[in-house]
Amino acid sequence: MRLLDDYRTVDVKMVTIVEVLSLVLVSLLWGCTNPFLKKGCEGLENVTESNRVSQLLAEIKFLLLNLKYLVPFLLNQSGSLVYFYTLSTTDLSLAVPVANSLTFLWTLLTGKLLGEEFGGKQAVVGMLLTMAGITLCVMSSVEGKDTDLLNASQPQL
Repeated sequence: MRLLDDYRTVDVKMVTIVEVLSLVLVSLLWGCTNPFLKKGCEGLENVTESNRVSQLLAEIKFLLLNLKYLVPFLLNQSGSLVYFYTLSTTDLSLAVPVANSLTFLWTLLTGKLLGEEFGGKQAVVGMLLTMAGITLCVMSSVEGKDTDLLNASQPQL
């Protein structure tokens, strides 16, 4: 939306539902694949070679031939592609904290479903604080847009 007045032109960009859903998709792809990547790496410590270069190549071979690692890795990287596209259309002050915070929540929930330690009450408090922070971030982003709109419509002295 573009607001015109006597003194200047101000571009005001509101967050769309597509951008919000894109950020949720990114966090879902990143967060849900983290526990699967951890499980897919099991056995990597047993790969041993005589020198560092051979060790590195053997570990890469182990990971690339291991579907339990490769599938979550490719899904995780597809989340990165969606993220970079979303960054081109979304306000950075909203996109970065929302995607990263929700990733943390999806990782905790997926890990719990896979039987990992959850962290108890501290994890729940952390999740609630994270959700409160995301809410404040979204609210301030929307309120900041409204304030910019009001300030732009008032003449400068």
